[in-house]
Amino acid sequence: MKRFDGLTVLITGATGGFGRRAAERFAAEGARLVLSDVNREALEAFAAGVDAEIATLAGDVSQESLSKDLVALAVHRFGRLDVALNNAGIAQSYVKLPNVPADEARRILEIDLLGVFFALSRQIPQMERQFRATGKGGAIVNVASVAGVAGAPRLSVYSAAKHGVVGLTRSAAAEYATKGIRVNAVCPAFARTKMALDFLNMSLSGPEAAAAELTRGVPMKRLAEVDEVVEVFLFAADPKNSFMTGQAITADGGITAI
Repeated sequence: MKRFDGLTVLITGATGGFGRRAAERFAAEGARLVLSDVNREALEAFAAGVDAEIATLAGDVSQESLSKDLVALAVHRFGRLDVALNNAGIAQSYVKLPNVPADEARRILEIDLLGVFFALSRQIPQMERQFRATGKGGAIVNVASVAGVAGAPRLSVYSAAKHGVVGLTRSAAAEYATKGIRVNAVCPAFARTKMALDFLNMSLSGPEAAAAELTRGVPMKRLAEVDEVVEVFLFAADPKNSFMTGQAITADGGITAI
């Protein structure tokens, strides 16, 4: 039997590096998928190539209505919501704190922090209703960052938002630990996603020098592969992993070990 046979999995940011691969991996493990991304055309094109029962809804996670509509879609199409992967997010300019434009800072907080808050505020009540009715709640995995458990020079607002995601995760986990709902965060270091590679290619020093700078403090001395991080998502969401909640799980090549 596959790990997620018959379970409904909601994924935001589904056309990005982590979201795309997570959707493929959950599908391969038997899940039914509810996928969302801000880019409607990319979302529908990707979903058409995934071998699974899929419902899609494009939208901006900073709009509270999207989270409400995604949960409603999951229930309407598949009857319940078993797993939520709150993955949608954006990065910031690689500059010192005083040089972050106010509108950019506000947008990062709206998407990376409030987007997760809105998602939790809609996903949790549905999972709690399911637990009361059937004894089965669900698992929520929030994608944070190693920048959410330590300072991140030149990524101050992004780091603040991801610290907030970890705070939301721990608080929600404590509030709903007896309600059949597990809430964990995964905190990766830089991985070979399109967002990270675009960031490296934009560097004035060139992608190789930029990559060396990003990995200077990583004991493994390399970027993470997308599959290495997605494997942690599946581990955190796995129904057999039933006693782990409120954790900020780092997939960081050893950064937080030193």
